[in-house]
Amino acid sequence: MTGDVREFVLPDLGEGLTEAEIVRWLVRVGDRVSVDQPVVEVETAKAVVEVPCPYAGVVTRLWGREGESLDVGRPLVSIGGKQDASPEAATTASEGSGNVLVGYGTSASAARRRRVLLPSPRAAAAATVEAKEPPTGPVRVISPLVRRLAREHSIDLRAVRGSGPGGLILRKDVERTNRVSYGDASQPQTSPAPSGEPAVCPTRQAVRIPLRGARRAIADKLTRSHLEIPDATTWVDVDATRLLDIRQQLSASGNAKISLFALLARICVAGLAQYPELNATMDNSSQEIVRLPSVHLGFAAQTERGLFVPVIRNAQGMRLPELSAEIARLTTSAREGTLAPADLSGGTFTLNNYGVFGVDGSTPIINHPEAAMLGVGRILPRPWVVDGELAIRQMCQLSFTFDHRVCDGGAAGGFLRLVADLIEQPFSLLRML
Repeated sequence: MTGDVREFVLPDLGEGLTEAEIVRWLVRVGDRVSVDQPVVEVETAKAVVEVPCPYAGVVTRLWGREGESLDVGRPLVSIGGKQDASPEAATTASEGSGNVLVGYGTSASAARRRRVLLPSPRAAAAATVEAKEPPTGPVRVISPLVRRLAREHSIDLRAVRGSGPGGLILRKDVERTNRVSYGDASQPQTSPAPSGEPAVCPTRQAVRIPLRGARRAIADKLTRSHLEIPDATTWVDVDATRLLDIRQQLSASGNAKISLFALLARICVAGLAQYPELNATMDNSSQEIVRLPSVHLGFAAQTERGLFVPVIRNAQGMRLPELSAEIARLTTSAREGTLAPADLSGGTFTLNNYGVFGVDGSTPIINHPEAAMLGVGRILPRPWVVDGELAIRQMCQLSFTFDHRVCDGGAAGGFLRLVADLIEQPFSLLRML
């Protein structure tokens, strides 16, 4: 090998992130890499990202094991001088790409950024889906979370039957396999207890799950919110029948598909325009309430990696089709684990649709450092009095939690009542769509 050995350090991934966990290596020692080729997949508190190397050459050392956390600035991979004799290649190898951007990797073309499906150099059979014989069907790309879960429970993914599209192995498949194996291994064969004597419950071992990565970031943020913010919650039942009718009419008009959540988001933005004191944050250092000029609307998205809050920037300037499209884009990215750190920061108000879990109400925890969160329960038919007569209507419960330092109950109640009125009488929304 010719040329010097260069150490590529873990770059600053942005948004105050100081460390990242190695999910899997995309290269091995001895592999030749090109400029901007992704060499490792890491998980931060924000997202799972591929990290490209700015140097070309041969991998001489990998500075960490899968599952290990590295601090920003620590060596990540060592690259030896490229063996290519061309002057252009030598220049590229010596200068690097300079494209490792904060939080975003590089601007490489799609062809160069394609995922490299390589097994870990150390992983046991439980950590890989490669069979000993060449695969006869399409390669299944399994999420890092599923692979890690399988490693933690020593489950061979080749023996797991996937329930996802095309037989893709999902988290629930690994958890189901673990429950079956756990039950078989931990329950000793015992004789039935004599009549009249209580049955002895077999001893089971506790499962310890490390609090790290996204799960730790979520825990830290919720704990800080609970400790710092003196919150209060108010709620109201609303008749969403007409809102569902409006959505059906919009869908039938031939326009782009409009989600119900987008309608709720648009109503939320309209409410904040009338009550701007809720689009705020508390500056504890200066003891000032900071009212923010733009609405960066966050919304809760449940994924395999946990709960994330993607942010719709400048939502106050979006019309309904644009708002609906942005929600769909961010939701898809959250589920695929491809959100950029910038997509998960800077929110000023959060909308949480916990009704998708089949629950009616909740007391939301404010997404620190915001000042309020609106929660929406499930919509289902219930008896309701309309114009003095009993009728079956599509009912929903709204829960609103707010920072009592930022506003009093009058503003909070006024905002919630305005949102409820717009849901019950949504035709006034048409001029804002």
